[in-house]
Amino acid sequence: MYIYGIIKYILAGIYLHIPFCKQACYYCDFHFSTSLKRKEEMITAIKRELVLRKDELNKEQIETIYFGGGTPSLLKIDELKMLIDTIFENYDVADDAEITIEANPDDLTSKKIKELSKLPINRLSIGIQSFFDDNLKFMNRAHTAEESKKCLAEATQYFKNITIDLIYGVPNMSNDKWLSNLQQAFDFNIPHISGYALTVEEKTVLHKLIEKGKVPPVDENLALEQYHILVSETEKRGFVNYEISNFGNPAYFSKHNTSYWFGEKYLGIGPSAHSFNGFERSWNVSNNSKYINALLGDELPSEKEQLSEANRFNEYIMTGLRTIWGVSFQKIEKEFGAMYLQDLKKSAEHHIKSGLLEIELRAFSGKVLITTKKGKFLADGISSDLFKISS
Repeated sequence: MYIYGIIKYILAGIYLHIPFCKQACYYCDFHFSTSLKRKEEMITAIKRELVLRKDELNKEQIETIYFGGGTPSLLKIDELKMLIDTIFENYDVADDAEITIEANPDDLTSKKIKELSKLPINRLSIGIQSFFDDNLKFMNRAHTAEESKKCLAEATQYFKNITIDLIYGVPNMSNDKWLSNLQQAFDFNIPHISGYALTVEEKTVLHKLIEKGKVPPVDENLALEQYHILVSETEKRGFVNYEISNFGNPAYFSKHNTSYWFGEKYLGIGPSAHSFNGFERSWNVSNNSKYINALLGDELPSEKEQLSEANRFNEYIMTGLRTIWGVSFQKIEKEFGAMYLQDLKKSAEHHIKSGLLEIELRAFSGKVLITTKKGKFLADGISSDLFKISS
C-alpha cells in the first residue's frame, strides 16, 4: 500500500456480517432483520462457517477483522468474544491486527463501551449520521442526537481509533447544519470521518416515500455543495481525503477498507457476505433461515463467480480512481498487458482535457492516473467510461 511514499503490504482480512437491527433506516438496502428470534442460532452458524472456511486463504496471516451489518453492537459481549475467539483459534491473526466493530450510539452505553475496550477490538465505527434530531427522524434512526454526543464523550476515553459516519445531502439539512455536524466531530477530536451522500436505492422505504410525494427528492446540487464543504473543512484540519467518502489522519486510515481498494483477499462470513481470493468472488445467500439451516448441516450457502480479465481490470479502475493512490500504469501493464494500458490512456484523454483526470509521477509507483478535485465527486461515472467491455 502506498501512503506518502511508504510501501506497506496489507495481508488478508475477515468481514463478519451481523444481520440484525433494532429498526430499519429508511435509506438502507443492506441485508438485515429486525427480528432477533434466531440470533443465537445465527451466531452458532457464523462460528461454524468460520471453522469450515479456515483454509480458504491458504493460512495467510489475518491483518484486519471487521464486524459489519446490520448492527453488530446489538450482540452481547460474550457473543462477540466467542466469535473473536473462534477467529483466533482457527486463523493466524497478526499481533497488530485492526479489529473494527460498527456500532450505533444507542447501543454504546458507558458499560458497553468499557466492556468492548477489554476485548481485542481496537477500532469503533459509530453510525452517527447527524447530530440533529430532525435529520435522524427523517432517516428513521434509532438514536437521538444527545445519545450521539454522550457515547462519543465516553468512547473517546477508551478508544483512540474511532471513525464516525455522517450523511450529507439530506433534504432540509442546510449547509449551516452540515457545517455544525462536522464541527461536532472536530470538537470530539475524531481522527476519521466517513461522509456519504444520501442515495435513494430501489425497494427502500425512502424510495417509496419519495415516489408517493411524502418527502422531497434528494437534491444533487445540495449534495455536491456539502461534499465540497466536507473536503474543505477536513483539509483545514489535516485530514486526508484518501478515498472519496473517507477522510482521516494518516495514522488512522482504515486498513480493512483500504485492503478492498487494493484488491487484497478477504473472507466474508455471514448471510449476504461477499468474499474475494484474487480471481474469484463468492457470496452467501441473503436469507437468514437458509443460511442458518445450511450451516447446521455443514454446508456453505454460497455461489461463486470466476472474474474475467476485463472484470478484474474494471474493478481496479473503479477502486483506484476513488483513492489518492490512483491507477498505476505499471500495474496495468504488468497484470493486464500493454494493450490494456494503451486503451486506458486513449479512453482517459477526454477526461484529462476536461480537467477531471490527471497523470502524476510517483516515486514508488511511477505514473498513476488520478481524479482531480473537480473530478473526484464524479469518479464512478468517469470509471465506467474507462471500463473494458468483456468479449
